[in-house]
Amino acid sequence: MNWKMIKYTLGRMLIIEGLLMLLPMIVGLCYQENIFSYIVMIVILCFLGWIMSHHKPPKTKIYAREGFIIVALSWLILSFFGAFPFYLSGEIPSYVDAFFEIVSGFTTTGSSILENIEALSYANLFWRSFSHWIGGMGILVFVVAMLPDSSGSSLHILRAEMPGPTVGKLVSKIKMTAQILYMIYLVLTFVEVILLLLGGLPLFDSLVNAFGTAGTGGFAIKNTSIAFYQSAYVDVVITIFMLLFGINFNVFYFILLKEFRSAWKNSELKAYLAIIVVASLLITWNILSMYPSFFSALRYASFQVVSIITTTGYITADYGQWPMFSQTILFLLMFVGACASSTGGGMKVSRILMVCRYGHSELRKMIHPHSVVSVDMDGRSVSKSTISGVHAYFSLYFILLAISFLLLSLENMDFTSTLSSVVTCINNVGPGFNIVGPTGNFSSLSDVSKLVLCFDMLAGRLELFPFMVLFLRDIRH
Repeated sequence: MNWKMIKYTLGRMLIIEGLLMLLPMIVGLCYQENIFSYIVMIVILCFLGWIMSHHKPPKTKIYAREGFIIVALSWLILSFFGAFPFYLSGEIPSYVDAFFEIVSGFTTTGSSILENIEALSYANLFWRSFSHWIGGMGILVFVVAMLPDSSGSSLHILRAEMPGPTVGKLVSKIKMTAQILYMIYLVLTFVEVILLLLGGLPLFDSLVNAFGTAGTGGFAIKNTSIAFYQSAYVDVVITIFMLLFGINFNVFYFILLKEFRSAWKNSELKAYLAIIVVASLLITWNILSMYPSFFSALRYASFQVVSIITTTGYITADYGQWPMFSQTILFLLMFVGACASSTGGGMKVSRILMVCRYGHSELRKMIHPHSVVSVDMDGRSVSKSTISGVHAYFSLYFILLAISFLLLSLENMDFTSTLSSVVTCINNVGPGFNIVGPTGNFSSLSDVSKLVLCFDMLAGRLELFPFMVLFLRDIRH
């Protein structure tokens, strides 16, 4: 294990987090707020980062296990220090609450302990939403993209951090792959900001809502979330961009190359869009009597469907008041999630497709035991190692869900609130149902339960494996 390279990379991560805190500090200066907490953290982070990374180790090779360790420890450390601006400012007086809030931010979950969001300073509101944008694509992808000495071995970091069953290079150089990903991410965010400005939103609101959309995180700056704006235009713009950020970024790369046929052949994209259309129409039909027109019902139904399946978690309606059929569809969509290699969470559409096709292939083998049946995705046979990885993921997923559900049952909440708390955090969705529903929050939970859910959010964002690797006994060797 190359511990010196791990320490060196973590040091650079601390410096980058310190530099990123300059942005909320500037926001605080613009609004004439107390920015002492940000000044303190910037100095501490840059000093610690310099100590850890001013000497580059002679051996810089990163293998798979180093990649997993770097990713897992980076997210823990970033969250640990990222919580302090909330805590030192006194706006979130409990450190555990501050830690829960920033973990929810970096992991793009959007679950919150805040009962009055609008009471936060502009600097902390910005940092809270900006954490979504940082975590959406992945802070380590940013490091690979921007730092000059990113090597081919950085692919192990990219694979450990990017969501989905498989991650590959778009081009021959891993650094260029990361740069392309971030350029697409940046351009889409910028376009959304412009469109929200055209819709009459202030610059600050446009920026932070775009951060939440791009990272599919869902932290709003108003107590009633996006419903505050009461604008069909804003709802449509955010719906479209939530949908876009839930698409595999490889598809956007094909579009840039004008390979439209290759983009449309993507079976995951077709399934993703089909699920959204069908779910939106079913819920529209189910809630039609609650709204003045078909288009009004479709507006609210499609927003919530896209918000939940992309694990963004923005709200324009209290879906807890909708019929049980509609609530059940939304609950199931929490598990599905968005596409692989997007900023969305959940199980991912590609994994569900693979499991379905694997089940179909096994049924065919029962009928034709001597036939050779493969699992195909986009015209290619899926390798046995990928299928094995998907099965391992589902095994770990349900074990973690069961243990977390058991631990949270000690809170004595109702069944729906307890289960949805765990499901929404593991899948990085944000709001759940009942106590933790669209009009509720997680403030009533004990510190132990909040820490359990923090673990779930981090494990879910990193696709379980990097976090689980930390518990292996031979990881020290």
